[in-house]
Amino acid sequence: MTELNRLTIADARDALRNGEVTSVELTEACLGAVESAGALNAFVHHTPDLARQQAQAADARIQGGDAPAMCGIPLGIKDLFCTKGVPSQAASRILQGFLPEYESTVSQNLFDAGAVMLGKLNMDEFAMGSSNETSCYGNAVNPWRRGNDEAALTPGGSSGGSASAVAADLCLGATGTDTGGSIRQPAAFTGITGIKPTYGRCSRWGVVAFASSLDQAGPMTKTVRDAAIMLEAMCGHDPKDSTSADIPVPDFEALLTGDIRGKVIGIPKEYRMDGMPAEIEKLWSDGAAMLRDAGAEIRDISLPHTKYALPAYYVIAPAEASSNLARYDGVRYGHRAKLAQGDGITEMYEKTRAEGFGSEVQRRVMVGTYVLSAGFYDAYYNRARRVRALIKRDFDEAFAAGVDAILTPATPSAAFGLGEMTEADPVAMYLNDVFTVTVNLAGLPGIAVPTGMDAQGLPLGLQLIGRPWEEGDLLNTAYALEQAAGFVAKPAKWW
Repeated sequence: MTELNRLTIADARDALRNGEVTSVELTEACLGAVESAGALNAFVHHTPDLARQQAQAADARIQGGDAPAMCGIPLGIKDLFCTKGVPSQAASRILQGFLPEYESTVSQNLFDAGAVMLGKLNMDEFAMGSSNETSCYGNAVNPWRRGNDEAALTPGGSSGGSASAVAADLCLGATGTDTGGSIRQPAAFTGITGIKPTYGRCSRWGVVAFASSLDQAGPMTKTVRDAAIMLEAMCGHDPKDSTSADIPVPDFEALLTGDIRGKVIGIPKEYRMDGMPAEIEKLWSDGAAMLRDAGAEIRDISLPHTKYALPAYYVIAPAEASSNLARYDGVRYGHRAKLAQGDGITEMYEKTRAEGFGSEVQRRVMVGTYVLSAGFYDAYYNRARRVRALIKRDFDEAFAAGVDAILTPATPSAAFGLGEMTEADPVAMYLNDVFTVTVNLAGLPGIAVPTGMDAQGLPLGLQLIGRPWEEGDLLNTAYALEQAAGFVAKPAKWW
């Protein structure tokens, strides 16, 4: 058998059921891989003792015949998910020392299914970033390299640690969160699969909030089949989350037939951006051809309000962040600044936040506070909300006209070098989300699938956008694309 940590979730599940391997063996292989991959800085809090306990319990459960698909599977958990008794910092200094007394619903669902937690994964601070360079733990590093160039590349963000860990076979799957592309962009940068389900499909309870109307958890895995297996375990109605949908969770894996004959795939003309690299353009047209060859109808469509998506997103998301991050004040938990004699509560707030929040978080909080302030609320925030409604209507009309899924690029480029955007205008970094933010604004499911390589040997991904609540159909279309693309490349090990 191959190195155990290189297995997919589906193959590991079958090997566990057949008695070819134990969860303890699988977990030890992953713990060894994590231990030797410090250069990637993907795992930031290690839980080997907990992992071994969970693996032993999973083996007993498998032997007893009571084993869901995720039982015994070693995972990494993004540091945005609160995990009981384990540091949960959202990669921010302001939450240093915070040990939750509760478990997020998503991680609890996975543990109830028998999954094993190897540790917590690096990310951009409070999920604000597209390159994993805003983390208090330092940068996560992409396991891929440009040809023979040794320059460290970004794994994307904010779920950069999750993407790096899965691509480097440190774990079999990982949780991510997606507010404007933070699952799909890093998945595309690292040659893995990442799905953001419909808003409300996964509970947000116990997930540190960035922008509450946009945030959604999802799995990051090696294959589409793995994404289907893991997503089913993560989903489900949660009474503790008022935005959680009370609808049945289908067997997503059972829907993976690969048969998309008669499906209509939309190609939105507005996603053809000025200056789009030829490699991305070719990848997109090749992907459309693959789906056509698989029996789908390819149809040109229009999503006319797409050009307003990025400005609307960068008004709404900071506004919600400004409200959500007001709770970090040094009073109840997390970091509190040392105060000088005579300092009052205002000084405590100011000093704590100045010390605890990084520059990108401070920037977004200030933007959010500005657009919510008197005199600007209607000019910015309410206008952005109206634009959001128009963007959602564009998608609704496309789906009503018979489109089953929409194919777009996942990112405007392959992974760039860490530090290469440091001097750039922040808006240049925000453009990394240009193809993904519309999906969050409309609350739709979206998946990134690796489908090709650029001239420097870096992975490139395409995005499929589906109808609300039809993740099964979306995963099946993604499965057909994955089968046609035949992407099997792995990064050459240098770490």
